[in-house]
Amino acid sequence: MKTLHSHGSTFMFVFSLFFYPFLSQAIDTITPTQPLTIKQTLVSNGEVFELGFFDPGNNNLYIGIWYKQIQQKTYVWVANRDNPITSSSGNLTIASNGNMVLVNQTGTVVWSTNQPTQVVKTVGQLLDTGNFVLRPENDENPENYIWQSFDYPTDTLLPEMKLGWDRKSGIHRFLRSWKTNIVPSTGDYSFKLDITGFPELVTMNDETITWRTGPWNGLRFSGTPQMVGLNIMKFELQDNSDEITYSFEMLDSSIYSRFVVNSSGISQRLVWAETTKTWNTFWYFPGDFCDQFGECGPFGVCDTSTAPFCNCMTGFRPKNKQAWDLRDGKDGCVRSSVMDCGSDGFLLLKNMKLPESSNAFVDQTINLSECGAICKKNCSCAAYASMNITEGGSGCVIWVGDLMDMRHYVDSEYGGQDLYVRAAASDLDQSVGAGSLKKGSNNGNHVGKIVGITISTCVVLTFLLILVYLKRKKTRNLKKSFNRTGPQERTEDFVVNKGVVVQSRRDYYNETTMDELELPLFDFRTLAMATNNFSDTNKLGQGGFGCVYKGTLTEGEVVAVKRLSRICEQGCCIEVEEKLLIYEFMENKSLDMFLFDKEKNVKLNWKMRLDIIRGIARGLLYLHQDSRFKIIHRDMKASNILLDKDMNPKISDFGIARIFGRDQTEAETKIVVGTYGYMSPEYAMDGHFSTKSDVFSFGVLILEIVSGKRNRGSSNTTSQLNLLGQAWKIWNEDNALELLDESIRAKFSENEVLRCIQIGLLCVQEQSEDRPDMANVVLLLSSENVRMPQPKHPGFFIRKINKEIEYSSKDDDSKTINGITISILDGR
Repeated sequence: MKTLHSHGSTFMFVFSLFFYPFLSQAIDTITPTQPLTIKQTLVSNGEVFELGFFDPGNNNLYIGIWYKQIQQKTYVWVANRDNPITSSSGNLTIASNGNMVLVNQTGTVVWSTNQPTQVVKTVGQLLDTGNFVLRPENDENPENYIWQSFDYPTDTLLPEMKLGWDRKSGIHRFLRSWKTNIVPSTGDYSFKLDITGFPELVTMNDETITWRTGPWNGLRFSGTPQMVGLNIMKFELQDNSDEITYSFEMLDSSIYSRFVVNSSGISQRLVWAETTKTWNTFWYFPGDFCDQFGECGPFGVCDTSTAPFCNCMTGFRPKNKQAWDLRDGKDGCVRSSVMDCGSDGFLLLKNMKLPESSNAFVDQTINLSECGAICKKNCSCAAYASMNITEGGSGCVIWVGDLMDMRHYVDSEYGGQDLYVRAAASDLDQSVGAGSLKKGSNNGNHVGKIVGITISTCVVLTFLLILVYLKRKKTRNLKKSFNRTGPQERTEDFVVNKGVVVQSRRDYYNETTMDELELPLFDFRTLAMATNNFSDTNKLGQGGFGCVYKGTLTEGEVVAVKRLSRICEQGCCIEVEEKLLIYEFMENKSLDMFLFDKEKNVKLNWKMRLDIIRGIARGLLYLHQDSRFKIIHRDMKASNILLDKDMNPKISDFGIARIFGRDQTEAETKIVVGTYGYMSPEYAMDGHFSTKSDVFSFGVLILEIVSGKRNRGSSNTTSQLNLLGQAWKIWNEDNALELLDESIRAKFSENEVLRCIQIGLLCVQEQSEDRPDMANVVLLLSSENVRMPQPKHPGFFIRKINKEIEYSSKDDDSKTINGITISILDGR
């Protein structure tokens, strides 16, 4: 046994000596005689990157490169992305013509470096940079590459890689997303250096720009504040006779970082965190509303520190004021003053993301002062700026025509630079300091002056409410009584009276400005005649506070007149008086009459439903953010969404709405009034309500619109899940499309449906702080590029209520839980 053991030890020692170079040193090279098979990999000399065959999860084989030291497989390059190997084997080798070729099981070439090389002896080598190169075998210059993967990137930019044009070879390097997370074939989104005009990086969906960095200003891209202050990497733009390229370099080579454009069009800067073993997102684009290309249209300026985000510069006004007031700024701004080339001047706007620059004129040889003089003489010049802001500034950029996709930053430390915009002399006299933007509040968002907000296509009518008393004298007396109370009391009266005590901001300071509102007033007799004396034949329906009648005014205008109940706590009603509300007449009545009717809901195709969801979101955002007063609706439900003749949604019925002060975030009440199935947990259980309560109700609405089913809450005590529970269950089972209404037979977008379901689940999360606000909801609904978090458990608050009480199948007036009185409103 000892002899055998001794011989065995000697044999193993000789074996180790013979194969030591292969055991101790990773192979980073393939040759004509040493191809790479499916069970082998190449590892770069410093063991930073690895190359080999992989299956991303779609049962196909690809040659790719990934990080060697990171267990979480992270692919940075794919060779045969559009021509996978569908069999179970293949190999990568050097062909007789010196090119690298990838062949499948039958020997068919599925990928090749395809270079017109005459070099016969070549090798393929994987470098520590992640670059895979084809080079002569014994060349004295190791960087004499015949071909390199860095010239043909997929979705990832690595340190030392270059995006842009090699002017000598004509190679254009740009990123292209994977098709999906498991399919690396060419996707819809690209990330490239636009070298026409003033160079900048752009993300494109096919040929449409979705986001851009802003032009390079010598230090960074003007619209990328995330590049400021990074001390772990260096950015560089090269523009010379050989190339015009962008690249980055890691100042600490031990830190892994990459830039990726994913299959949803999100461009991300990622850094590996060794402590947590995860990729941390340093930044991603588009990240907010203002990152979306052209959201504020020509001459519009986006600013996330204002409400609304879109602004017109001094001397400009919204081109489409109605759409602009409703947060649709894509039509942009137009000049409001007559221009005179001889007397025109320039408005200085600071901290600006410079306009889209593909058609800009660039001159590196002149300074800013000379640039301004040229622009002034050229009547078609719309704006100018410095090309390079380093060392006091140099070079000149001039824009003609429309100025597109501008953005303002609050602080110069976060990006942007000075931009000089052509303006009439009269406008310069009116501007304040170094230029001025007209904020949204100056562009006509005067809730106090327009009793209701009439909403155009796909947008919401928030409310049209007018208080009419039998005698004007009594109206004036009522107004005086409000003026004698404190602001909070007046706010309560505003709400209790269904918003009909119309007050401007001055009313809160005891100024009597009712006459300034210029509201149409109707006497009782006029409305009685219009509704045929409130006859049953004119009756449209009945809500929680009275009957609604169709009426025709003497001018022929058709309206809906709500006659409030004479005895009701909600309206401060006085028995001897009549209180009437006049609404816009809605031909298609309310959403619930279509949505939950098996015969009518077939008329709601997917496009209509998506438009309705987006329209409601815009209207709710107006109430929460853009109106003069922050309004919490508290009763968002399908029956309170009215539809006009074109099926455009309008938010109605502000009977239990509450007004918040601008800095107020939440309130509480001992009397919870709401509708079964729509109330948020914190409101139903504790009486706390906020904008997030409306968000919860809106989330329920989304799921109802998608599914065509009511959220029944827990109207019974069985274990059957309500709509939120069903949505949550099938979402986690990856079967979310099962929620879609069976009546939708026509073509629909799976991505849109899934996105709406996910947004709905985000809105109904149990914890209010987890829910998005309506500004983010509108952004998520308007763009498929914005990344969404995964939803957390929804609020099954009604199940908690059932532990305390049971709802009957009838409409209960109220229930009391933990000292909170809950009133369930009529669901119609």
